Amino acid sequence: MTSSNDPDRTGDGLKELLRVAWSSLANSQLTSDERREIRNQIKQYSAELRRYLELKGTEHGRAREQPLEQGEGNGFGRPELQILA
Repeated sequence: MTSSNDPDRTGDGLKELLRVAWSSLANSQLTSDERREIRNQIKQYSAELRRYLELKGTEHGRAREQPLEQGEGNGFGRPELQILA
């Protein structure tokens, strides 16, 4: 996969590339070689999108697994209790 800064290589960019490739494949004037090349591009974009989504899924999973420090998160930390006699 190319640089993550490439806008065509984001999830939305890859979906758009796939959409354009599939619509191009519908052209009846394409030669068999051109169709084969477009199908190869579709496979490549699909694999890149799959890797992108897996990467985002693991990043999201790692963020959810990190424990919160005391006082972080919802604003409530562990209360300080005092026993009054």
